[in-house]
Amino acid sequence: MRLGINLGYWGAGMDGDNLAVAQEADRLGYDVCWAAEAYGSDAPTVLTWVAAQTESIDVGSAIMQIPARQPTMTAMTAATLDSLSGGRFRLGLGVSGPQVSEGWYGVKFDKPLARTREYVEIVRKAMTRERVSYEGAHWTLPLPGGPGKPIKLTVHPQREHIPLYIAAIGPKNLEQTGEIADGALLIFPSAEHLEETAIQPLRAGREKAGKTMEGFDVSPTLPLAVGDDVNGLADMFRPYTALYVGGMGSRKQNFYNQLAQRMGYEKEAAEIQDKYLDGDKAGAAAAVPHRLIDQTALLGPVERIADRMQAYAAAGVTTLNLAPAGFTLEERLTALRAGTDALERSGLA
Repeated sequence: MRLGINLGYWGAGMDGDNLAVAQEADRLGYDVCWAAEAYGSDAPTVLTWVAAQTESIDVGSAIMQIPARQPTMTAMTAATLDSLSGGRFRLGLGVSGPQVSEGWYGVKFDKPLARTREYVEIVRKAMTRERVSYEGAHWTLPLPGGPGKPIKLTVHPQREHIPLYIAAIGPKNLEQTGEIADGALLIFPSAEHLEETAIQPLRAGREKAGKTMEGFDVSPTLPLAVGDDVNGLADMFRPYTALYVGGMGSRKQNFYNQLAQRMGYEKEAAEIQDKYLDGDKAGAAAAVPHRLIDQTALLGPVERIADRMQAYAAAGVTTLNLAPAGFTLEERLTALRAGTDALERSGLA
């Protein structure tokens, strides 16, 4: 099992330290550094900045939002970043959610699975440097009846095949991800529930494509906090968990809330969402069960974290992405180093 880091969203208050975290992860031999985007910083700019100041660590988008860009623009960005970084770019895609897609980008959030499939097909075709012609329900290239002609990408990526990941939560999305992608980006993964919540649908998708799980990268992100007080460390992530389970999306459509329900927290997920959407964010955080946080984060001394890493590897994780927590840069770097210590102690390195 490999280790990665996830810097999250730029502009979240730790920007001055994030480059130092990425550079230390590079020095320690971490495999990949991911950056996210929502409606603030964009991922490609951050990844370009990180890639220019690191040596060997891959840089990946977790995610580039499908409603934000035409698929051919995404292919251009991926090819350019892969070329500039010396073959170190990984393309992570996702549909985002209804509020961001429609409220920020003005793109209707309908048929997300079909849109994703067409998007991936166009991106892959463009990056092979074929002339792009495509007729789908959501994209047609070139537009009929006009001056447009099939065009091919002029930039040569460093590699013939740039790894393509999809952020997936729901069973149908996970199955399609197994079918059409090289890896899955997961959030709030519980080693105890990973088989039924992620691996089974991914495997079904791989089988549909005539493939096995061999070579497919199961790549979840987990917060990491090191120390002896597991309860106190878990409390650090109450607002984070409440935000996603309670506030990401609408009352009718919150993928993270639905995931918590599939993990057995039906009653708790409903209470968290009710409180959060009613404006009681503190109450929503207090309603998050300790066990839910402990199951979806790496908490405690290095030995405990090593045991949890073994559980994730046994569940099918191939790249474990850590989000090292801390109030200072030194605390985050200490957590980062503890991650490599824990991997060595687990015997998975």
